[in-house]
Amino acid sequence: MSEFVIRPAREEDLDAVVGFEIEIARVSFGDEAIDDPALHRKRVSAALPKPDEITLVAVTAQDPAVPVGWAWLSGRTNSLTGARYGNFRSLATAGIPGRSQVAELLMDALLQAAQRAGFGQLTGKVHASNLGMRTVYRKYGFEATHITMVKRLPAGDREQR
Repeated sequence: MSEFVIRPAREEDLDAVVGFEIEIARVSFGDEAIDDPALHRKRVSAALPKPDEITLVAVTAQDPAVPVGWAWLSGRTNSLTGARYGNFRSLATAGIPGRSQVAELLMDALLQAAQRAGFGQLTGKVHASNLGMRTVYRKYGFEATHITMVKRLPAGDREQR
């Protein structure tokens, strides 16, 4: 038996989930991260009751009230083909021993839920510097299909309109 349990996220998990979302934002966007807890609480609260949103937390068997991991997959429909797919939103773990196991348990549960939902594929973005998540994606057979290139321009060089 695993020391971790995966279950659907609930309202009482929001404080921990908001913390995970803020950490994801900081890892992904650094100084430009939006880390307003109220904004993240609003986004996640809106997702929890929706049937097309798969929101899961990992907890320990010893303390099932405290999430040690969080995962979020949104159901989408391709507007051109009508095909159903999952848009990978979040996967984060607390800095605890066994965090790799937590990530894998969450990913396994998301993949099972995605199959039950009838999704034909999953898509997800990851920041180039997020080696942990890139490793998880690679382990589960995700392949890079698009790369977003960004060039930052100094504010003084932008045209005023």
